[in-house]
Amino acid sequence: MIFKMKEEVGFYTDLEYGQLHVAGDEEYGFRPYQLLVASIVVCSGGTLRKILEKKRLKVEDITIKTAVERNEAEANRVEKISIHYIIKGKELTDHKVQQSIEIAHKNCSMAQSVKGSIEINETFEIIEE
Repeated sequence: MIFKMKEEVGFYTDLEYGQLHVAGDEEYGFRPYQLLVASIVVCSGGTLRKILEKKRLKVEDITIKTAVERNEAEANRVEKISIHYIIKGKELTDHKVQQSIEIAHKNCSMAQSVKGSIEINETFEIIEE
């Protein structure tokens, strides 16, 4: 990737899907910590979705809520990300979903990239159709 400086604030890059604008000010682009969190959460959720599909579990929808803890004393470093999956489907059990989340965590490249640096806590709830 090649990032180019914007005239106002921040940088941008051209990707296959489109242009990505990144800046410390939300008026000019996505903030770096937002992209970090989004990468981890969407990778985790996407991996979980694939695993649930491979297990032939009937999932209609997944919503992911997140909370982020940052440390102001250390350059506002991201220290903890809480991921809460709300999974809507049929015939889902706590055991099968918990097991799938554990497998997804081990296979999400973004979560593994920050292992030991950022604490990731994952919880879930099931909504029966």
